[in-house]
Amino acid sequence: MRVSGTVRVPGDKSISHRALMFAALADGPSRIRHVLDSADVRSTAGVLRALGAEIPPLSAEFVVQGRGPTSLHAIGQELDCGNSGTTTRLMAGVVAARPGRARFVGDASLSRRPMQRIAKPLAAMGARFEFERGDGLPMVVHGGALHDADWTSAAASAQVKSAILLAALVGGVSAVVREPARSRDHTERMLAARGARVRVDGTTVSLTAGGPLAPLDTAVPADPSSAAFIAGLAAIADEGEVVLTDVCVNPTRRGFIDLLAEMGVRVAFEDERDEGGEPVATIRVAPGALRAACVTAERVPSLIDELPLLACIASLAEGETVISGAEELRVKESDRISAVVHNLRAIGVDAEERPDGMRVRGARRALRGRVATHGDHRLAMAFGVLGQRPGNEIEIDDPACVDVSYPSFWRDLARVTGR
Repeated sequence: MRVSGTVRVPGDKSISHRALMFAALADGPSRIRHVLDSADVRSTAGVLRALGAEIPPLSAEFVVQGRGPTSLHAIGQELDCGNSGTTTRLMAGVVAARPGRARFVGDASLSRRPMQRIAKPLAAMGARFEFERGDGLPMVVHGGALHDADWTSAAASAQVKSAILLAALVGGVSAVVREPARSRDHTERMLAARGARVRVDGTTVSLTAGGPLAPLDTAVPADPSSAAFIAGLAAIADEGEVVLTDVCVNPTRRGFIDLLAEMGVRVAFEDERDEGGEPVATIRVAPGALRAACVTAERVPSLIDELPLLACIASLAEGETVISGAEELRVKESDRISAVVHNLRAIGVDAEERPDGMRVRGARRALRGRVATHGDHRLAMAFGVLGQRPGNEIEIDDPACVDVSYPSFWRDLARVTGR
């Protein structure tokens, strides 16, 4: 299989969510370019509109007229978050700091995902939560006056950290969040770029109360988690090269690309620069002698979304790949440990499920079978990449589910492979 071409994958999903939120909370107009127009980001836009923000239809470039951190109002609304955990958890932080009541709802997949992880620290700050069933949605948030937060997280979670920081920002209080390992830091970077008083000391983040949030023109860089699938396709190719432009190479997000290089894939970074507080680069990826990898807990946060893809690539690598310390995969859009291993076995791969990860033994063989995605975009894309190998016959049961993060995925795959 030969790959070739230059691809600018869609805008980063994490940054797109936050660009909309921070623009709505800023004092003045913010211009946003290259936002990801996907189902998840549209959920954030819809929730912000329901709370009173002026968010125009998502497009290549638009302006959000922000009216300050206290401009949003939660007066009994039902906030539909679709399939987006980021929308739910981060906007819960905003709602927790505003007087009123809001009921968060979502689709069946999102409704099963745990929300106590953000409810506990926000309740400690003074908000009140009600769960109608179990630990998921529907979830009712009663917001109001908050007090300073000093929270130590049991696990590294950018969403928990961001929910606390947003609650403090909107509530006009200070917050300190400690994590056992470094999680994605887009919130800290983007707040600092807008004038918030944020300090990072190792795995501790502090936000000092006071001062408005300044508007900022934002060019959303290409999503490294989406770029990973095109890079993964190059990794399992026989020849050629792909060029990925404008990719966010934030140290908390580039773990998968760095791991590909360790596995023998040829990776080069060019035109490295800073845009809006985020490091950005062009990445060249070409196939090499693909070797197995070992992923332990300390590496998991920087490549958590790419682990299903890694498992698929490992099925073609020399040796045995072991992933551990990845329990978080069980509470994503699906139980990604169980689902990935089940699907790998279904198409003929030697794979084993473990409580906190999986083992995959690589072999170059034809793979055939049907993949059950459970509506999970990462699974559809990971096995879609594997299905591009000549001789493989892999059927994806729900190819449209990729729309939540990468609507042009199937077109880009076809363009890079010439199919």
